[in-house]
Amino acid sequence: MKIAEIELGEKPLFLAPMENVTDATFRYICKEFGADMMYTEFVSSDGLIRDAKKSLAKLETFKYERPIGIQIYGHLPEAMVEAAKMAEAANPSLIDINFGCPVNKIAKRGAGSGMMRYPDKMIEITKNVVNAVKLPVTVKTRLGWDENSKIIVELSERLQDTGIAALTIHGRTRSQLYKGVADWTLIAEVKNNQRMHIPIIGNGDITSAIIAKEAFDKYGVDGIMIGRATYGRPWIFKEIKHYFATGEIMPELTITEKVDLAKRHLLKSVEVKGDRVGVLEMRRHLSCYFKSLSHFKEVKLKLVTENSHLELLKILDQIEQTYSQENN
Repeated sequence: MKIAEIELGEKPLFLAPMENVTDATFRYICKEFGADMMYTEFVSSDGLIRDAKKSLAKLETFKYERPIGIQIYGHLPEAMVEAAKMAEAANPSLIDINFGCPVNKIAKRGAGSGMMRYPDKMIEITKNVVNAVKLPVTVKTRLGWDENSKIIVELSERLQDTGIAALTIHGRTRSQLYKGVADWTLIAEVKNNQRMHIPIIGNGDITSAIIAKEAFDKYGVDGIMIGRATYGRPWIFKEIKHYFATGEIMPELTITEKVDLAKRHLLKSVEVKGDRVGVLEMRRHLSCYFKSLSHFKEVKLKLVTENSHLELLKILDQIEQTYSQENN
């Protein structure tokens, strides 16, 4: 599969852009486990043009992450064009437009999946961004606003006509948020539309290697994107590739392997963000890595209240010593 001139190989696996999750440190770990294409956390176009510190910080990427996309969102055409130019100046591999985020504070302003109610404006923004930058532009969106307005098949053709290089479709409407089951049949309908020639990437409910294989085999997508299933389990990329290569389910990581991973992730976070912020932003990940442990509430309390990374390393050692016999 290729996005413009970006070669991604056969059956590529994408890390979904997720706010407060897919920062540089988490991407570092996911790349280590085999993610073929990754994206930054989504970046507000309004924040970029106001020079908001948090938005600007999200533009930073590293060579080892490539290929990597910067994802932007917004509801004003002019702001989106300016944001796309600023993102391009940060030298990613591509620019992705977020028309899929369903959270209220974004969608109710008409941004993210809120744009599903205004398809003409969505097309206008996409076309303007494509014409404003030299990098490939891709789009991530949903099936429609609600059950009665699943417009994705026609919308996909219109988006392709703007000149985008690939399209990612989450198999839910905005009204579903993340509830219910993702409908991959409409994703397949887009992929099987003879008029479509750009790569189609499917997203939604990819939680195991077996489901990932079905997404490719049954629905014919060019790539799959994985989001929430990576929480506390960034090795899912390795699991899927192992299954594709061998037909066998990869053994679960041992507690020793999970502790080693948590340490590397923690130290990378501190290296990039400093002790205070690095520890604070690791808490969500550390608690997810070990959520399957017995008596987890006691363990979690330690992980989410400690402020020193050196003390956290000691707690991780204690976790290994306590649970290694039980889980290894």
